This record gives sequence, C-alpha cells and structure tokens, in this order.
Amino acid sequence: MPLAAEGAHRVLVVDDNPSVAQLLQELLATDGHQVETAGDGVEALERVANRPPDLILLDLDMPRLDGFQVCRHVKNSPATRLIPVIIISAQTEFQSKLQAWEMGADDFLTKPFQRVEVLARCRCLLRIKGLVEERESAEAVVFALARAVEAKSPYTHGHSERVKEYALRLAAQLHLHQSKWDTLAKGALLHDIGKISTPDAILNKAGPLTSEEFTVVKDHTWQGARIVEPLRSLRDVAPLIRWHHERLDGRGYPDALAGDQLSLEVRLLAVADVYDSLASDRPYRPPIPHARCLELLRTNAAGGGLDPEIVEQFCELTGEPIPAVVAVPRAAVSV
Repeated sequence: MPLAAEGAHRVLVVDDNPSVAQLLQELLATDGHQVETAGDGVEALERVANRPPDLILLDLDMPRLDGFQVCRHVKNSPATRLIPVIIISAQTEFQSKLQAWEMGADDFLTKPFQRVEVLARCRCLLRIKGLVEERESAEAVVFALARAVEAKSPYTHGHSERVKEYALRLAAQLHLHQSKWDTLAKGALLHDIGKISTPDAILNKAGPLTSEEFTVVKDHTWQGARIVEPLRSLRDVAPLIRWHHERLDGRGYPDALAGDQLSLEVRLLAVADVYDSLASDRPYRPPIPHARCLELLRTNAAGGGLDPEIVEQFCELTGEPIPAVVAVPRAAVSV
C-alpha cells in the first residue's frame, strides 16, 4: 500500500538510467505528484528553466553535466535556490556526500534506496518548502502594504527606497557587519508602514499640524511595529520601525529611549530618513537644497537628536562641503 498523498507537487527526476528514472516516476506518481524526468544534467537545467519544479531528485554520475554541477547551478540562482534537491546516487563515499552538501543539496540517499524512505524524505522537504513559501507570501503582503503607504501621497513616492539606499551606503561606510544588512534594508523599506492607518488629510496637509494631528502621525511607529511583529521572519525589523523617530537625548517617540538603548542600525536609519525627508518635496514646503540638508543634520545632531558620528559619516559620503553650524537650537529638526 502506498503512503497517503499530501497533495500534488511537480517533481523532476534526473537520472541517466531509464529504469531508475521510471521506478522513481511511478513511485512518486502513486503519492499524487506530477513527475517529469530528464536523462542528463543539461536536459535537467532546461526543464528547470522552462518550468521550475517543487522538488528535484538528482543522480550524480550523468553525461554532459554531472549532478554536482546541476545542484550548484540550481542553488546559486536566486530564482531556483529554494527548490529542494535530493541526491540519489550509488556513490557512497563520504567525500561525495560532503561535496553534494557544499553544493547546496538538501538530502542524500544512496542506491539501492528504500521506497518508503524516498517518499518520506520527499514529503518532509516539500512540507518545509511550503512553510517557506507561506512565510514569503506573508512578507510579500507586508511589503505590498508598505508600497500602498507611499501610494497614498505623491510626496512620499520613492521615499522608503531612497532611505534604504542611503542606509546601505552608510552601513558600508561604517563597516556594519553584512549579517545585519538585510534587516537594515527591510527596516528602511518598512519604516513608515504604520502610516497605512494615518488619514490622507493629515499626510497631505499643506499647513502645520495641530498637536492632535501630530499625535496621530506619531502613532505610525508603534502601529508599524505591531503589523510586522506576528511574522517571525520580520521580528528583527520591528525595532527599526518602532524607534526610527527616537532621539539620542531621550526626547523622541514613542518610547523616549536614549543613547545606547538605540542600536546602531536604528541610529543609522534615522539619519537616512531625516535626510531624505528634508531633501524631498513636502505639502508644506519645497525640497531643501542638499547643502542646507547637511547643515540641518548637523544642527539636529548637536541638539541631541541624531548620532553625530553617523551624521559626519553621511556628510562625508555625499562628497559635498559641510557648512559650519553657528547656532545649536535644542529643538529637533521638523521633518
């Protein structure tokens, strides 16, 4: 009796032995999967390119292009790297297994194989792939919401993307460990997502905001963090969203954090955000010239808002002369 099917998936079996390929095809078909076969590595990559499968069962010893090369190609391509690859080979040496894993293979079975084990391994990897796709779908919804925020107002179009570019350039300048770049990039793209709940009349208001309206605007920080917190893959991003309007002197919002309570990524994002807000068109003012923006950044930092060192690094990054700051007001720069 075949094991119970968990749903149809597209599976590609790659083996130059027609008997083995047919055996695997029939086995997987009994589990409800749609199975295609390829007789060598070149044919396999052609099928992957034309119609990416959900799972690949791959032999190592094949003509034209061996399994190691096929696996490396699949796992190095952003479009296919999440496709699980199971190596099924007569090679039993540990070195072969090690090389396959180094190429990105997800599992390794030796011939002759047990049918029940093949089905169990396939189901396991397909289940994991499904969970990854669910997570990515949820992330896609969140990023779509962020784009919808910018679509609410012509004055914010492209703001988050520009903030991301500034933030990543600063990260390189400050030698931020690359393991944190992805979180920083996502935080920059999502930092204003909470404004999805901010009324358009406030976002596009041509005059000064009332204290009540400003309170509504400030709520976008914690509301944005609340949107992403249910997604485990974005939990590291939540602090950047919640705290990008905090100040080093503790007079920011929403939590009045200060100094070392703010991570380097948060302080870095704040500089990028303030600069682009100053340099962009707003309903209440035209864009501020670049040189003046740099001056205002330094004034803000001197007044206890932005991180002075990061501001200096940003000014150096732009390659423009930095005007001297004469007065140092305590108020934050309005953005």
